[in-house]
Amino acid sequence: MSKKVIIFDFDGTLADTFDALVVVTNRLALEFGYPPTTPEELPKIRNLSSREIIKKSGVPIFKIPFFLKKIREYLHKDILNLNPIPGIKEALLQLKHEGYCLGILTSNSEENVNLFLKKHGIEDLFSFIYSETSLFSKDKSIKKLIKKNHLNSEEVIYVGDETRDIEASKKINIKVIAVSWGFNSREILTKHNPDSLIQQPSELIEVLGSLQQIVS
Repeated sequence: MSKKVIIFDFDGTLADTFDALVVVTNRLALEFGYPPTTPEELPKIRNLSSREIIKKSGVPIFKIPFFLKKIREYLHKDILNLNPIPGIKEALLQLKHEGYCLGILTSNSEENVNLFLKKHGIEDLFSFIYSETSLFSKDKSIKKLIKKNHLNSEEVIYVGDETRDIEASKKINIKVIAVSWGFNSREILTKHNPDSLIQQPSELIEVLGSLQQIVS
């Protein structure tokens, strides 16, 4: 059988960006016309899908690309101060050692991701980085990534921290592992029925092995 390909989301899955994103979105609140998020509201927000958050904010859909661009610009200033999710580096090293092909699909900029990976000495673990700008067309982005890198979709497993990661993967019929340490809560991730849901990076090895047996 050909080598398994693991595509990772970046923000919240590999990089611990949650607090930074809260700070950035609060900075942009006045400009885009939504109220800043208080610490008390964070648990509720983690239980909302991306579409529900956008609807709640009242930001018009046509402004979303500009909003994402601003977020990437702010994150660029702070990217070298951000850290990997605890335990993820060790898990990635193990996956690479076992022969998995690793890649990244992100709505962050490729420049930001490369700076982060180099800072933490893990740039050589990834075979490709693909940056997508649309918030709600992740399925199309995954398909483009698969085609561009000549991958077999049956050998691809996606790993992400949001409900939209699960939705996108299901749309194009690829396996998806949801992680509960990122943006969305375990509760709402469970409701979207990922193939697996894990609580810490060390679980990746065992879960990937199980999924590989299922599709073999």
